Amino acid sequence: MLSEHDATASAAPQTVAAIDPAVLNPMIESFLMSDPKLLQRLSVALDETLRTEESAKAQVAITEMQDAIFNDPGQVVLGNPEGDVTLVEFFDYNCGYCRAALPDLATLLAEDPNLRVILKEFPILSNESIDAARVGVLVGEADVDYWAFHEALFSSRGKVDKAVALDAASSLGLSKVDLELKMGEPSVAKTIQTSYEIAQALGITGTPTYIIGNEIIPGAIGVDDLRTRIANMRACGQSVCS
Repeated sequence: MLSEHDATASAAPQTVAAIDPAVLNPMIESFLMSDPKLLQRLSVALDETLRTEESAKAQVAITEMQDAIFNDPGQVVLGNPEGDVTLVEFFDYNCGYCRAALPDLATLLAEDPNLRVILKEFPILSNESIDAARVGVLVGEADVDYWAFHEALFSSRGKVDKAVALDAASSLGLSKVDLELKMGEPSVAKTIQTSYEIAQALGITGTPTYIIGNEIIPGAIGVDDLRTRIANMRACGQSVCS
């Protein structure tokens, strides 16, 4: 049982001594200076934490958009449709980095018979890009060599617009008049809109952007890094094996 003195003492408000910044700040500075690499380690730890959080968010978003990313009937599929690893690329026909990365994709398709590649029209750079993408969607639906069309646009000089895309499609035997009439159809707009919706959900803002497994890879990272991630998917089911 508490005595009157104990009860009074326990009821008394607790006071916290104020810390004088003039005293504390030099102490903190002295502590940090005693181990200059501490901030570096903290920075590395913060980066790792942020990457882990971003990876977790990406995995959730990819899972939620699984069908739209990997099974959309309007998307272009190259390589082996039944391949054991899928590489998705979001691209814009007027993207210089996409143009530079085209040989990487060609190399992977040529050397890997079990690779499935999905191309997502993601025209974000200009109205001309949108027109070219509309033609691209129609070419993808036609019974022609889409890769030949894809290469022709990225190999062309100057800005890729409707005229360039129609010329490339025409060289494959498609009618320019027919394509131009169909460019405005709702199904064409829906295919491109799906890419925008996926990009928004996954935080994709630039091209090229790749998806392998549960990883979103912004930028043209080069054929060697892509090859490594594909090999990792086969080895451990993740683009990066621990």
